[in-house]
Amino acid sequence: MRILFWIPFLILCFAFTNSHAQPKKYIIHTVAFYNFENLFDTIDDPETFDEEWTPTGLQRWTIDKYQKKLSNLARVLAEIGSSENTDAPTFIGGCEIENRNVLEDLVKQPQLIEKDYGIIHFDSPDKRGIDVALLYRKNKFKPTSSINIPLYIYKKEISRKEEIKINPQDITDDELQVSPKNYRVYTRDQLLVTGFLDGEEINIIVNHWPSRSGGEKKSSPFREAAGALNRKIIDSLQRINPKAKVITMGDLNDGPYNKSVKIALGAKAKKAEVKEFGIYNPFEEMAKNGMGTIAYRDAWDIFDQIMVSETLIQTDYSSFRYWKAGIYNKPFLIQNSGQYKGYPLRHSTTEIGFSDHFPVYIYLIKEKN
Repeated sequence: MRILFWIPFLILCFAFTNSHAQPKKYIIHTVAFYNFENLFDTIDDPETFDEEWTPTGLQRWTIDKYQKKLSNLARVLAEIGSSENTDAPTFIGGCEIENRNVLEDLVKQPQLIEKDYGIIHFDSPDKRGIDVALLYRKNKFKPTSSINIPLYIYKKEISRKEEIKINPQDITDDELQVSPKNYRVYTRDQLLVTGFLDGEEINIIVNHWPSRSGGEKKSSPFREAAGALNRKIIDSLQRINPKAKVITMGDLNDGPYNKSVKIALGAKAKKAEVKEFGIYNPFEEMAKNGMGTIAYRDAWDIFDQIMVSETLIQTDYSSFRYWKAGIYNKPFLIQNSGQYKGYPLRHSTTEIGFSDHFPVYIYLIKEKN
């Protein structure tokens, strides 16, 4: 009789223990960023310097070439982060985008159309007409606000500094455009989008910081100003909500170790170093390990980065948290012959490639109820 009394209790204990031994399941979202490298249509815009990207321009940019570029980009975007998440990214930040029309054409590509991406885009004062934008999956993210925040920097302030010899590595086709009236440097706005991801508020900043035109050292103050603006935006979000979850991403034209990122923005390489209201940058360790998103003369750097606020690296997965990061550099994205073997496969006079940058991504995860 005594044994019979204990049997139901033992069965219940075993069932309880077994149920808690089951592996945890998570919801996962991929957050990606990609420099689309000169995503121009074929139409000459009289308000911008886009003549090069027309059928009669230097690039002989025809409809066929444009359509091939769109197809190539769509293939990449659909596959970023697929090693851990077979679904296409929930968020895609992009830069070097001429206008909203090219994004409308992009999201209608066969590889992307069923993903039903929404578009958030503003025209920026960049004289080449290139902007930043955010694509998002409409069934997963509900934006509540979006704003483009201008970066005001002036060449006059920098020109007082000592002239520094230009390193050939710093020559770029992304030339800084300066107003002859007030010496303002026309560059890209910073895009801030706020909304709800599966019911949780998320803030995303998309960036394309000033180029290294004129030399890395000479132009560094421009990017330091961009980093300071980024920090100001994050501070404002955190004053409104101390628990705000913030993701900032973009082509920063600086590595994770440069002043714009380390000092002006204040990003940290190790989670243990990130204090309340701080920023974690998982790409700094990758850079130290020799990885890269862009190359010049066999020297690699990580200009493309995604960073997160301290609230996204906490260890409680009852809400969305950062999991891990990566660089998407599959073989089809790499030049496999010639002078630039091993580099990102970009556009040339003989081939419509992808971009001179590799895309980057992070995963956000949350434990399923």
